[in-house]
Parts: sequence; structure tokens; C-alpha cells
Amino acid sequence: MTGNVRRAGAYALVGSLALVVPLLVGRGLDPLTTAGAAALPFVAVGLAALYVVDEGPLFDLLARPGDYEEGRLFGLAAFAFACAGLALLVPLRQVGLPPTAFVGSVAALVVGNVAAELVRLRTTDPFAVTAGFTLGGVVAAAAGFLAVGEIAGGRLAFPLVAFLAAVAALGAALLRAALFERDDPLVLVSVALLLWGFLELGIAAPAVRVGVGIGVSALLGYVAFALGTASLSGMLTGVLLALLAIVLGGYGWFALLITFFGLGGLSSKFRYDEKAARGIAEDNEGARGGGNVLANSAVALVAVVLFAASTRVGVPPELFRYAFAGSVATAMADTLSSEIGGLYDGPRLVTTLERVEPGTDGAVTWQGQVAGLVGAGIIAGIAAVFFELGPVATAVVVVGGFAGTLADSLLGATLEGPVLGNQGVNLFATLAGAVVGAGLALALGLV
Repeated sequence: MTGNVRRAGAYALVGSLALVVPLLVGRGLDPLTTAGAAALPFVAVGLAALYVVDEGPLFDLLARPGDYEEGRLFGLAAFAFACAGLALLVPLRQVGLPPTAFVGSVAALVVGNVAAELVRLRTTDPFAVTAGFTLGGVVAAAAGFLAVGEIAGGRLAFPLVAFLAAVAALGAALLRAALFERDDPLVLVSVALLLWGFLELGIAAPAVRVGVGIGVSALLGYVAFALGTASLSGMLTGVLLALLAIVLGGYGWFALLITFFGLGGLSSKFRYDEKAARGIAEDNEGARGGGNVLANSAVALVAVVLFAASTRVGVPPELFRYAFAGSVATAMADTLSSEIGGLYDGPRLVTTLERVEPGTDGAVTWQGQVAGLVGAGIIAGIAAVFFELGPVATAVVVVGGFAGTLADSLLGATLEGPVLGNQGVNLFATLAGAVVGAGLALALGLV
């Protein structure tokens, strides 16, 4: 086990070469020369991993289990070449990858791995290991951001540093939970692009909301995992979405999301054994996975990011409030409709109204429809309080949620299986709810 710590530490040492990049940027060199010089150390490491170090103590230190089969350090080479590819993008004129995004993503990953391996020396509990990775990643990414500011100038405000560091670490932890250790290059590139997007949008990060967002989302993650309402990847997805909702939108946006996460998770547990006997229960004892959480929340995530960047995209920010509320109302209505309606006999296919077996894609019961309408109404009521909506605007959110649920049933009856999976249906249904909510608000002059 200590060998894993040493290997993670060696990768972190290679990752520290990322600090060469901000040293080169802004020195007045030709962009191509700068790009080549920035990538050269990583290319050298990658070539050495493939063609020089093939045995001995150094090989044993750096090798992952799969590397022994081929006698080459493919894991290290892939990581080094991914760093080289990102380093090449930094010096590009106008559209170059910010050095902050490059250094922060590398730091979050390599130090997060070291922290995770240190925790694994004491316990193999997945929550503890992931918490160690995330905490180590946050601290390292923040230090990387601050170091780039000192080296290359352009210092970021500390609240933004904390927010971006949390996003980087949570994003890396989520991808690590969904992928394998050998996929670290993919994790690195994905996190770098995520940070690049936030930096390009020029998103503000109010200090109080950043602090509250980090604290509340961490508590939410612990409670969700402890109660078993979400898997590890589902917990991480929910934590990241909660942080983005609080910081980029506000407390009202978070209130809508947490209501969906809480009631949706509890409804999955409601009379679980009975639903399991009918063959309609969620897998993993009702704990929702990351794919399920993201499919139900991806549209809401896009809406809150566009709301924060509305001045850049030239669209009234209020429009994104209705899109967000409509998508969350859909997710809530669909979840309650499925989890409660599935307990009753006599479901009918939404397209033909013929009786079908419980659990059939696209089947509905009147009890489920009522539960869905109540779910949309709950979200609309909360939106009315936090977004100060009048009766007509509140009704728009309810209609958006119910329309999205209807779209879910129609897609389930027609396209689910041969064309779309369940998560794809959920994604398009929440998109329909967002479009209907925003479209009605626009048509009625509420925006």
C-alpha cells in the first residue's frame, strides 16, 4: 500500500513541472517557441517512460499494475503527454488555455491522488478516500492558482480561487469515481477545460456565497451518502451541482435543487421492498447514481451557468430562472410520478391508454399523475417564494413541470429502449420542461 503512496508522490513531482508554463508565458517569446518550451519537459518524461525506464527500482516506483504486462510505463507516459498537450495550448494568442486552468487542474489531480492514497493507508471506506482526494485537491488547486498569480501576474480574488479550486477537486473526484485510475489523463483534460470555461465566462464568486456553498454542499454530500439516498458518484454530482447553484445562482436556486434531491431520494426509498417485488425499484437499494442525478440536473446546471454569464450571452437573466425552475419541476414531478404511481395497479400506456404491466416504459397511473402534479407544485411554490413570482408566473412553472413529465412518458413509450436509455429520456424531459417554462414566460411577457 505504501508503494501506491510513493507512486502518487512521484506523479505529483512530475506534475510540478506545470509551474514551468507560467514562468515562460509573458516573456516576450514567439508563441510557438513558448509552446514548445512549455511542452518539452513533459514530452521528455513521456518518452523516457516509454523507451528508457523499463526495469529496476525506478520502474517499480512508477509502474501501475497494467504496466508490468507490457514492460513500459504507459500510465506515466499517458499522463505526461496529456500535460504536454495542454501546455501547448497555453501560449496560443487570444484563445489560449489560461495558465491558471492548466496548473490548477494538474495540482488538483496529482495532490488529490496523494491525499487519497494516504487516507487509504488507514481505511478503504470509499467516502473517506474520496473526501481525502477532494480536500487535497482543493488545497493544491488553490495553491496552484495563487502561485500562477505570483509568477505570471493576473491574480484572482480569493473567493474565486476557493470556488474554482472546489470545482476542480469535485470535478476530478467525480470523474475518478466514474472512471478508472488509468483514465487520469482524461480527468486532467476534462478538469482543465472546465476551469477554462469558467474563467472565460468571467463569472463572479461572492465571498459569502462561496463559503456557504462549500460548507453546505459538503454537508449535503455527507448526509446523502450516510442515508444511502445516493451512490458515491451520485453524491459527488449532487455536491457539485449544489455548489454551482449557490455560488452562480443564489440560495433560491439551491432551495429548488435540494428539495428535489431530498424528496426525490426519499421517494425512491418509499415502500422500496414493494417496488422491488414489482420490478420497478431503483437499483442499489434506491441510491441514485451519478448518471441518474446528472441526467435529471444537467439542464438545470446549464441554466444556472448561463444565468451567471447572462451579460456575456446577451439574454435576460430572468429567462434562465424559468428554464431552471421548469427543469427542476419536471425532475421532481417525474420522480414522484414514477416512485408513487408505480405502486398502483392498472397502469396505462400514455400513447394508446391500453392497460400494461407495472414498470412498462411510458405507462402512467392517475395516482402517479396526481403525485407528479403535486411535485411540480412544490417546486413552483418554492420558486414563487425565492424568485418572487406572482400567481401567473408560478403557474408557468407548474405547467413546465407537468409538460416535461408528459414528454418523459411519451419518450418512454416511443423511443426508450431502441433509441434512448432511461437517462437520455430524463435529460430530454427536463429540457422540455425548461423550454416550456421559459417559452411561456417569454410569451406572457414575464421576462
